[in-house]
Amino acid sequence: MLKNNFIVRFILKDNFLFGLILGLVAPMIGLLLFKTYKFKVFSFRETFQFMILEPGYKTLTVGLSLSLLLSALFFTLYVNSGRDKTARGIFATTMVYGLFILIVKTFY
Repeated sequence: MLKNNFIVRFILKDNFLFGLILGLVAPMIGLLLFKTYKFKVFSFRETFQFMILEPGYKTLTVGLSLSLLLSALFFTLYVNSGRDKTARGIFATTMVYGLFILIVKTFY
């Protein structure tokens, strides 16, 4: 019971740093979900090696762009629940990820 209470309090926290951490972790989880859905038969190493070595980085940018949807989901949940500090942290990291994706798509 105490452990569950701690987890709930941690998730419901309204903190900018927590939002930054959540904003960093959510796209990584989204990218792992993309790998699991799109590249089931390949290992993690083979998949990410292909994504990085593919000319034009098309699969990498598609995977990263789709992984930002999980951040958007968390952002929406935290804004709608009135936890604006956490939402700002999620938004800040989402913007950094988005800028990175834009740079890769534009220049590489």
